[in-house]
Amino acid sequence: MTRVGGPDDGVPPGAGEPTRDAEPADAGELPREPELREDAERARRWARLEQLEVLGDHWWWRPGWRTGRSFYTWHLTFAGAPEVARLAAGWQDGIAAPGLDPVPPEWLHLTLQGVGFTDEVAAEDVAAILAAAGERCARLRPFALTLGPADADPEGVPLSVRPWAPVDALRDAVRASIEQVWGGRGVPEPADGFRPHVTVAYSSGGTPAAPLRERLVRLRRVLPPVEITVREVSLIELRRGRQRYTWATRAVVPLGLAGPR
Repeated sequence: MTRVGGPDDGVPPGAGEPTRDAEPADAGELPREPELREDAERARRWARLEQLEVLGDHWWWRPGWRTGRSFYTWHLTFAGAPEVARLAAGWQDGIAAPGLDPVPPEWLHLTLQGVGFTDEVAAEDVAAILAAAGERCARLRPFALTLGPADADPEGVPLSVRPWAPVDALRDAVRASIEQVWGGRGVPEPADGFRPHVTVAYSSGGTPAAPLRERLVRLRRVLPPVEITVREVSLIELRRGRQRYTWATRAVVPLGLAGPR
């Protein structure tokens, strides 16, 4: 693992996967202001969940994915945040049902931005993207995030994340780092439609939606959110298999330092 810019000085990253969650839940534009986007997206996803009889299967194979293939992506991960693991465990215990696959604590993550499949990205490009990200993230300050309560999703149960604005700013920084190396057309995934979240359970399909909605509403009254401080972001090599995402950390980039060292 490469560490860019200094020693480990904060909450480890929380990761994400290249999935349909990077897109708006339904057709139509979301507001660009983060606070308005949060409210609009939350209402939209709950409305979708209310229309479902059963949850869908999250584990369909996205384009380009196959067994054994890995993907470079920027994530926040939470190995150094036991309060996140405790919160996730509370939600997982409360919603447990056939067809829901709980995310182990070491694999909890917040997906930020994909880069590309590891067999398609040159090592020198990875190094250049990391150098650019180190410079840009040095200009950002660590920030507080509130995780919880659980949000609605047709393919799983994610924790909501607030506020979105600093997460957006961090994602913009890593996107700009990719653009610096590959140009504007080389940045994967749309800039718009991003919804920060931390999934605690993915759906394998078939879980009845109505009982799940009832549990979510009940648990919201008894499981308070937690606040963490984000001090770094990770570039990981993401893999998927056996109904979970796993990864190897390629580099950790801290926020708020004078630049890579």
